[in-house]
Amino acid sequence: MARYTGADCKLCRREKTKLFLKGKKCESAKCPIEIRPYPPGEHGRGRPKESEYQLQLREKQKTRRIYGVLEKQFHNYYEEANRKTGKTGENLLQILESRLDNVIYRAGFAESRDAARQQVRHGHILVNGKKVDIPSYRVREHDIVEVREKSRNLLPYEVARATAGDKTYPAWLGVIPDSMRVLVHQLPVRQQIDTQVQEQLIVELYSK
Repeated sequence: MARYTGADCKLCRREKTKLFLKGKKCESAKCPIEIRPYPPGEHGRGRPKESEYQLQLREKQKTRRIYGVLEKQFHNYYEEANRKTGKTGENLLQILESRLDNVIYRAGFAESRDAARQQVRHGHILVNGKKVDIPSYRVREHDIVEVREKSRNLLPYEVARATAGDKTYPAWLGVIPDSMRVLVHQLPVRQQIDTQVQEQLIVELYSK
């Protein structure tokens, strides 16, 4: 499966904001964007003011990179969101949030979405009692997502249980750290999604 293999921190610098792609490193003083808060490259410091199109493009790229989705798949998500009733931008964020790798990340079982994807691919995750190894699998209302019993003593999950008291979980998920289980109460609405993106700019970009 194709995926981005470059330096994650360059993506944050290009978007001039933290995308939280590296877990705890993003919250530390070692985060490169704290040291060099400008885009990478020879002309990173002196880039001119961005046009309306560039702002829309950057918002799309930022959102795509936050969720770790490649261009073709992101466009397919947009087309699906556009066919649904309601606001297209909010539908798009709901689709992205309902990905299995994102649910694992939101539940605190992984420090980043990259780590969550790896957990899913390695077969550690069950959905309604069945192994699912596809990170883009979309959860539904009332689904039960859990770490399989044989994997619960692995270090990432021990850390997740030990630090559960320090975390705040989305209202649309019911997280039970002791049993490494997540109950999907509902699919999220916009007010429950804390991703700092302006989804309307993405809609404007694709609507041209």
